[in-house]
Amino acid sequence: MASTGPLSEAFLADDRGEAQAPDVPRRLVVVVFDGALMGSMSFACGVFDIAAYYGALPGLDLRIVAGEPGAAIVGGGLSCAVPHDLAAIRAADLVVVPNLPQPTAERPPEPALEALRAAHAGGARVAGLCSGAFVLAAAGLLDGRAATTHWSVAARLAELHPAVRVDASVLYIDDGDVLTAGGGAAGMDLGLHLIRSMLGSAGANRVARAMVVPPHRAGGQAQYVEAPVPELDAADPVAETIAWALDRLDTALPVSALARRAHMSRRNYDRRFREITGCAPAQWLAHQRVIRAQQLLETSDMPVDEVARHSGFPSAAALRVRFRQVAGVTPTAYRETFAHPAERHGLS
Repeated sequence: MASTGPLSEAFLADDRGEAQAPDVPRRLVVVVFDGALMGSMSFACGVFDIAAYYGALPGLDLRIVAGEPGAAIVGGGLSCAVPHDLAAIRAADLVVVPNLPQPTAERPPEPALEALRAAHAGGARVAGLCSGAFVLAAAGLLDGRAATTHWSVAARLAELHPAVRVDASVLYIDDGDVLTAGGGAAGMDLGLHLIRSMLGSAGANRVARAMVVPPHRAGGQAQYVEAPVPELDAADPVAETIAWALDRLDTALPVSALARRAHMSRRNYDRRFREITGCAPAQWLAHQRVIRAQQLLETSDMPVDEVARHSGFPSAAALRVRFRQVAGVTPTAYRETFAHPAERHGLS
């Protein structure tokens, strides 16, 4: 139901005269499984709810569908039974599958997979948010496609579904009729992207302003990924050099010097290093320097050139290039996102 308050009136006044795109969905179905979190609903359908509330998507029919019998949405000590069954999917224009409570535990119920295949075959666009991508993959809708999911389960998605080209570095992927998004707010990013395709940039910007969120976030999931150092065996000479290097990231650390410290040939050192970390020494060192720069950007008000020096980069320009490659954003943009307000304004 559309709002009649002053915010809605301002929104609609700004929207007068702009034609609505012909591919605006009339029925949006959100498929949930038992134990789905109420919070995930805000990412799955909140953007469309807000757009409908302000009159940007008039006539939108939004239905929450149970992907299995007895499914309930939970959160805050509440449990809400899901009102619709899989039959509602048949007439959907857009089907969204938010997070699957236990994505790697077992295969999603076959009736839900069959319903998704049928909806897709009937012309519906299908989107998987966060671990909802596992459901789309189990239905075969991601085979041969690029897809994303939450970074913490991306490797498992690739393992379970090798036909899927998993890319955990991006916030969302629009492959036309099938879309996927990373965790949490990336679902909102995808929702705004869909609104943009329906109403144009101006319409999407107005929806974003109504929600008090940016219409588009820079970068991808890489800036949010945790990168813990692997467990190290102090008796292993290569592991010892890793710990030694982590304390000296602000200095030059040629791999040949690390190999000499371990009393190993460069070839054997590289082989053992890959066994421990999963990547080559130079690649690992460059990544650890970026992590150090992230820590300094989050916790200090150092200028970027000082951050570069303390992280072992020869210049701020070199830091910016590598930082964008790893995190997907500039050091300044990263600091604006993650620094504590006191540190951001130089008050620490």
